[in-house]
Amino acid sequence: MSRFEEVVAQVSALEADFKKFYEQGNKAAGTRVRNGMNNLKKMAQDIRKEVTEIKNSSK
Repeated sequence: MSRFEEVVAQVSALEADFKKFYEQGNKAAGTRVRNGMNNLKKMAQDIRKEVTEIKNSSK
């Protein structure tokens, strides 16, 4: 379950920057959001690979 906790922690860490960007128009916060979302994308791809490997190894 640690992978899930990593994703949740990443999203939680971005919460303040989301608010700063969307509510206050802070462009630097927007850059941090984009970088954080890219990290989430990479994490999601790694999780998908891991799930596929585990699923296929049990056959």
